Amino acid sequence: MQISLLNDILIIFGLSVLILFACNRLRVPAVVGFLFTGILVGPYGLGLIKALHEVEILAEIGVVLLLFTIGIEFSFQKMLQIKRPVLLGGALQVGLTCLAAFLVARRLGQPVGEAVFLGFLFALSSTAIVLRLIQERAEVDSPHGSTTLGILIFQDVAIVPMILVTPLLAGTAGGSGGAALLLVAKGLGIVALVIVSTKWVVPRVLYQVARTGSQELFLLSVIAICLSVALLTAAAGLSLALGAFLAGLIISESEYSHRALGNILPFRDAFTTFFFVSIGMLLDVGFLLREPAAVTLLALGILVLKSAIAALAALLLGLPLRTSVLVGLALGQVGEFSFILSRTGVEHGLVTGDLYQLFLAGAVLTMAATPFVIALAPKVADAAVRLPLPRRLKTGLNPAPAAADEARRDHLVIIGFGVSGRNVARAAAVAGIPYAVIELNPDTVRTEQARGEPIRYGDATQETVLEHANVPEARVVVVAINDPTATRRVTEAVRRLNPKAYLIVRTQYLQEMGHLYDLGADEVIPQEFETSVEIFTRVLTKYLVPRDEIERLVTAVRADGYEMLRSLSGLPPSVTDLKLQLPHIEIVALKVAEGSALAGASLAQAELRKTHGVTVLALRRGTEIEVNPPADMELRPGDVLFVLGPPERIADVAGLCRGERPGS
Repeated sequence: MQISLLNDILIIFGLSVLILFACNRLRVPAVVGFLFTGILVGPYGLGLIKALHEVEILAEIGVVLLLFTIGIEFSFQKMLQIKRPVLLGGALQVGLTCLAAFLVARRLGQPVGEAVFLGFLFALSSTAIVLRLIQERAEVDSPHGSTTLGILIFQDVAIVPMILVTPLLAGTAGGSGGAALLLVAKGLGIVALVIVSTKWVVPRVLYQVARTGSQELFLLSVIAICLSVALLTAAAGLSLALGAFLAGLIISESEYSHRALGNILPFRDAFTTFFFVSIGMLLDVGFLLREPAAVTLLALGILVLKSAIAALAALLLGLPLRTSVLVGLALGQVGEFSFILSRTGVEHGLVTGDLYQLFLAGAVLTMAATPFVIALAPKVADAAVRLPLPRRLKTGLNPAPAAADEARRDHLVIIGFGVSGRNVARAAAVAGIPYAVIELNPDTVRTEQARGEPIRYGDATQETVLEHANVPEARVVVVAINDPTATRRVTEAVRRLNPKAYLIVRTQYLQEMGHLYDLGADEVIPQEFETSVEIFTRVLTKYLVPRDEIERLVTAVRADGYEMLRSLSGLPPSVTDLKLQLPHIEIVALKVAEGSALAGASLAQAELRKTHGVTVLALRRGTEIEVNPPADMELRPGDVLFVLGPPERIADVAGLCRGERPGS
């Protein structure tokens, strides 16, 4: 059996490599490649896999590790920030989808118990697929990304009561009332254990483990925490995946969360491969060929109905139409937990035979279609906004109160109030620059308005929203949002409304720069390279490169579209040829300017140590370094002095080097 399992793993990985390579060339999402691999090697395809049960176990480990990493990345604090999408949005989506599926099933003649169970199956969406796709698109922190994630979290928790209710629907649960109460008590106990572990147990354990400096011990400790909490929840009658998610939340509150995530990611990626392949293996190709019309109709019906209901739930949360459509299309598929739930239904006779195969085929098709649906979602959302619908529907049913309109001219408009937007607003406030902020999150708008921020709620892709912030009269517009598609639309709209405004756009990826410049941006700030600029600025400062040379280098890097970071040939010789290394002491580089009182004087005549208490450690002239220069060495404009001394004394000498008179 062991050899058979190894053969099966080799077949899965080998075929996955070939199929994913082809998918990459054809620009087909990797998830589709995994599903196709499962269909190909499964019992209904070529039948290459023999150890089916063992592959299912590996797939379940993949789900556990996936939810564990989600928990690490998604802390309690972040969950509290999106509690409204989790509680209200999730409840609306699950409840309305269950009701719609129940009514359709009853209309088709299904008994009440089976109809309710089918509602459960279709209400759940795929956390694994959707989260992976929105992470790849860098949209997790966007309004539709955070709302989608909140609803998915509610669904992952909702599967627990669904599994509990399933025996009741089949009429096979004896004494279920007492069992349900016992389960609730166990659940509360686990919640209490999670809180205690988060605050006192896990941080101390990981601290002691980290002190050993052993990478292997730290990795095993993290895996042990994950599996122990997962098994604890499973023993209490809850799901392994929920326990893994809770374990991730526990670790997310410790200072070791990033290290833990980095260690787990390779294992997660390997085991989630088994999960997606195992889903493909469930599909009976023969049934699909016998009933292509029924399967296709079911898959389309699921995608349309679920997308519409999820979009309605987002609208009821107060989100604008465009964001709601993006949320709806992201949640249109059937989820992985539906397959886990379906097995429970099969055990209790709620789904059997052709109905089960019809569900599997339709569900797998919806999952395979999801990458394409999400890729097309922005275009569909844009088309929906152009429809002749009520303005309130387009801007949100429950918006935050609008900021008071002011007749502003030559002001700054900030679109997006995340970290970047907040920092720009603070700098503008300090400098006395009038500004206005546009933000799509109604909770953020309410909070900031209460603090006196000139912020208004609205979808900046809509021209009317931009006009209310008086963008046509703005001098500078800063776009700092996390949705790449929306960023393009906003850039185009701002440039159309105000051709003269200086338009600065922040983007997360370098490949977006060309598109944004084509749409009219004056300056595009790629987050990836700006981080690099900040890092090398600090490195060069530590190596005592004069500040004016660093600033010239930074200006040159930004001026050529960051091309210099891709090829170091453009770096000035004074930087690339620098070989000076000094001990780690408090030292500063000062450049002697034209007109400085020090120019033309020797070090002895300057009396820097006697008068100012500053010691000259070295002098650089051109590319030549003079360590411990002689007292009779004459200073010239352009010389760089490396000096040691108290900060206030160094400040005096810096003024002399710049040509300032004492006391000026």
